[in-house]
Amino acid sequence: MRKLIFLFALFQLGFMLNAQQLKVSTYNIRNANFNDSINGNGWHQRCPVICDIIQYNDFDIVGLQEVLDRQRMDLIYSLPQYNHIGVGRDDGKTKGEYASILYKKDKFEELQSGHFWLSENTGYPNTGWDAKYPRICTWTQLKEKDNGKIIWFYNLHLDHIGIKARRESCKLVLQKIKKEVAVDEACILTGDFNVDQNNEIYNIIENSGVLRDSYNICEKRYATNGTFNGFNPDHWSVNRIDHIFISNNLNVLNYKVLTDIYWIKGEKNKIRLPSDHFPVSVSLMF
Repeated sequence: MRKLIFLFALFQLGFMLNAQQLKVSTYNIRNANFNDSINGNGWHQRCPVICDIIQYNDFDIVGLQEVLDRQRMDLIYSLPQYNHIGVGRDDGKTKGEYASILYKKDKFEELQSGHFWLSENTGYPNTGWDAKYPRICTWTQLKEKDNGKIIWFYNLHLDHIGIKARRESCKLVLQKIKKEVAVDEACILTGDFNVDQNNEIYNIIENSGVLRDSYNICEKRYATNGTFNGFNPDHWSVNRIDHIFISNNLNVLNYKVLTDIYWIKGEKNKIRLPSDHFPVSVSLMF
């Protein structure tokens, strides 16, 4: 009898731990463009694979980068279990790349959401500091329906040229988080930061005392490659430019860089990659 009670208690504990886990990903899905199509990496063939990756891994929240409006519409159609948040960076509507957030409809209630530009003028489309393009950060405040926990989620794509823009953008996002997120509320920042873990701009966030890199504090890690691949399956690197930063009230159960590949029917001996970045996946717990 005691053995049965013990086993039942273990089962209940395992169920509770599983129920409280939060599966989060960041994924630069690569904008849909003509040059990629003629090189065999067109969006029409990559989209189903990317959607399968999201669904198979059963992510609760995903931060996506380089999403154009036609891609947004394809994702919404293919992933009906998720709500989409985001606007185009060029006009605050549908033009230009989105820094999209997807979240499960049945798991979260959206309390509020919005966006701001990564620049000196955050309220309208513009290019900040020495950036090449306008850059945007999308955010949302979610409440878990089962337990009432509050989660703030920020997603961005820092400029690939402007060093000052990347530095000041990190400072700006941290200021927003400090101002908006309560101490007892969880916060997650995802994105393509265009700097790796050895860069001083990365350390602005990592050493802020506000957020920590999930890679550094995970209990289990599976990361056999960096996060940028350039559509080259033979590319190997230790550099991580796509990051998931979390607040101090979250623990990281595991961290993974997902190096999925695929093949096209009739195309022999050719390995394809769903994007020029690998997605990062973490399992979190309050």
